[in-house]
Amino acid sequence: MLPDQSFTRNAILSSLLPADWTLLQPHLQRIELSRGFEFFAADTPVEHVYFLEGGVASIVCECGGEEVEVGLVGREGFTASFMLMGTDRSPDKSFVQIDDSTALRIGADRLAEMVAESASLRARLLLFNHVLSVQCARTAAANASAEIPQRLARWLLMCHDRVGGDVLNLTHEFMSMMLAVRRAGVTVTLHLLEGVGAISARRGEVTIRNRGKLEDMAGEIYGVPEAEYRRLLGPLA
Repeated sequence: MLPDQSFTRNAILSSLLPADWTLLQPHLQRIELSRGFEFFAADTPVEHVYFLEGGVASIVCECGGEEVEVGLVGREGFTASFMLMGTDRSPDKSFVQIDDSTALRIGADRLAEMVAESASLRARLLLFNHVLSVQCARTAAANASAEIPQRLARWLLMCHDRVGGDVLNLTHEFMSMMLAVRRAGVTVTLHLLEGVGAISARRGEVTIRNRGKLEDMAGEIYGVPEAEYRRLLGPLA
């Protein structure tokens, strides 16, 4: 059993009402996560829900044989939020994309029981589900309307929001897949962002040097989901 509510770095759990934390606490188990760890597979009943304490989880859909990232979750939220809507599976999949870390795991069926028992817990978790839906919608809009430099700047900012430092362990190949662009396009854009002093990049690693310049590059396609999270749930982790 976890000792108390302050023992977790997950923002949702640490912000719960004491009664809701007491309800969940006996059923939470801390586990180690490594890159590539799968939270749920496409069209497969989800067994566990994970409240991340670090790292970044990608929500990925497959379309026309290509994998495209449609959402990000870090220590501000939890995986498989679709289960709050009464379904046990999704056509998408989710896995750890950046950094080894930990998460607090609970059985999906058990969480469903807890949510049915506590209206305040359900309301809190549904707020995150709303914010994630806003994020996914904004990602679709960005992919449809924005140029690659804007999209990559936004994506790096979203990752930076969720990791505990300025270094992101990312390969060009992975960024290419997540943004659904050619690897050459990612390479050219990284050079552009380096040229304005926003980042430095080397093999398998991107370091954020000037967040303000990344925000300037991303423009209006970054910030709406983040503001919605702060409005409804508190500081973004």
